Amino acid sequence: MNSVNKTLYIPLYGKAYVSKKGIILQDTKAEEIWNAEGFSLKGKSKSKWLAYYMGMRSAVFDEWLRRKIREYPDAVILHIGCGMDSRVHRVGCGGNNWYDVDFPEVVAERSRYYAESDGYHMLGADIRGENWIGTIPKSSHTIVVMEGVSMYLTFEELQALLRTLRGYFENVSLLMDCYTVFAAKASRYKNPINDVGVTRVYGIDDPKLLEDTGLSFRAEHEMTPDWMINELTGMEKRIFKHVFGGKLSRKMYRLYEYRTDGILCPTKQPG
Repeated sequence: MNSVNKTLYIPLYGKAYVSKKGIILQDTKAEEIWNAEGFSLKGKSKSKWLAYYMGMRSAVFDEWLRRKIREYPDAVILHIGCGMDSRVHRVGCGGNNWYDVDFPEVVAERSRYYAESDGYHMLGADIRGENWIGTIPKSSHTIVVMEGVSMYLTFEELQALLRTLRGYFENVSLLMDCYTVFAAKASRYKNPINDVGVTRVYGIDDPKLLEDTGLSFRAEHEMTPDWMINELTGMEKRIFKHVFGGKLSRKMYRLYEYRTDGILCPTKQPG
């Protein structure tokens, strides 16, 4: 795998770590894969604080996706940049057609642990092209999650991807995380992804800059909501809340929702 593809080890470790601790996210598949493969991470990549962050980010994506599936029960689901993530197991595809998409070499690795079914499909493709999307059936609504993807695309590549989605599907609901411009610049010198060889990433400060793709910005979501931070205890809870959550989190990361229809639907604690 190239350096960008190797970044999938970082969130995999984070999800396995919090799952093993019994907090934030239950992901026995991540535990299984991590234990079986014995990936080697070093430095900041194995920080418990980053692991908590990765777990929270994935849990926020999961909850948003569950709500969207309830809202659009017949939608096609696209998980772009799936890596080794087990979201399809955590959320469940039910009666939906679910497509996990990533580079061919990543999907080949993924196929060692996941099996396709009538409703679940894996697609090896470079999303910077246009031909890959033609293999996915069109639908009246498509739900797209892009976790840990946008920062590896130039602004022009990200624009092109969103235009491809909007041009192919009648209606789209999309959630994606982005680095800020500040974070992208800082990442050249200090970022856990440096530990796997990545030094060039990209950021966005104004989500409306992407509205010329045909998708409208609908909401900015909280990446580290209090109800997830409260899964931590003692000093870890206080340190994470004041050092890694809230304003500092937003200075580095943003979580943007785009839609072609519907109303604003902010992230909140389930139930």
